[in-house]
Amino acid sequence: MTDIADPNPMMTVPSGVFWMGAEDHYPEEGPVRPVEVDAFRIDRHPVTNRQFARFVAATGYVTVAERPLDPADYPGVGADRLVPGALVFRAPRGGASARNVGDWWVYVPDAQWRRPEAATTVFAGRLDHPVTCVAHEDAAAYAAWAGKRLPTEAEWERAARGGIEKATYAWGNEMAPGGKRMANIWMGEFPHRDRRPKGHLTTRVGSFPSNGYGLVDMIGNVWEWTSDWYRTDCHTRPASSCCLAPDDSYDPEQPHIRIPRRVLKGGSFLCAPNYCARYRPAARQAQMVDTASVHIGFRCAVDANS
Repeated sequence: MTDIADPNPMMTVPSGVFWMGAEDHYPEEGPVRPVEVDAFRIDRHPVTNRQFARFVAATGYVTVAERPLDPADYPGVGADRLVPGALVFRAPRGGASARNVGDWWVYVPDAQWRRPEAATTVFAGRLDHPVTCVAHEDAAAYAAWAGKRLPTEAEWERAARGGIEKATYAWGNEMAPGGKRMANIWMGEFPHRDRRPKGHLTTRVGSFPSNGYGLVDMIGNVWEWTSDWYRTDCHTRPASSCCLAPDDSYDPEQPHIRIPRRVLKGGSFLCAPNYCARYRPAARQAQMVDTASVHIGFRCAVDANS
């Protein structure tokens, strides 16, 4: 465990049964069912660039997005394209629909946590934003260094709900109660028009209100890694990751790619009402474990008695 004082306080989420999932958005979120979770503690906010920089300085860690790619993992991809980098959002100029993700996602060489867009550095005003362009391995390595772990999907969702049962959002059933903006999500029509003052970027952690457990940025800003393997039907099982193996999480629509997937939670600054509406506690998304992207980060958890 690091001896550096952790500037990200951990908040306690009590043990108990909560209602997990949703049935009125995407099929992989259901059914709504009671899930029991032991008490645990979780970071108040996502791990920041400042925190991750301390980890890298102390350990010399090199993230997945900075390492050479193994051709065996990417059959059919030319060697000239197998260069370190990450997925970067580029707003299309026009003619794009909200159905073709290839219109706005670009694999950018040299994009990594220090330079999420392969240009602007996080050391210029973004140290207290969530770290991004981290693959699952990177998040798990940071958590281990800090004497913590990644939360399970059930833990993450219970924490995000803040003690409000069966609500659509982390703060209740209204997206903007009293007209108040509650999270960093896309404002406008995705993927063309974003009305936010600084456009499609992360925001400083804690820029929006905390939930009932004192946690911030559980919704929006960045998607967050969990420890669970992904399957669309795992919600019908008594437990999730405990009864799954990495092979169970392969994408059935891409049988030639044998890269396991973990569950992401929370939505990001790219989630929009007209597109995905995944800025909800119940929302879940699959992500290949080797993928680093400008809208994915993480936070850590520990058992309550740790």
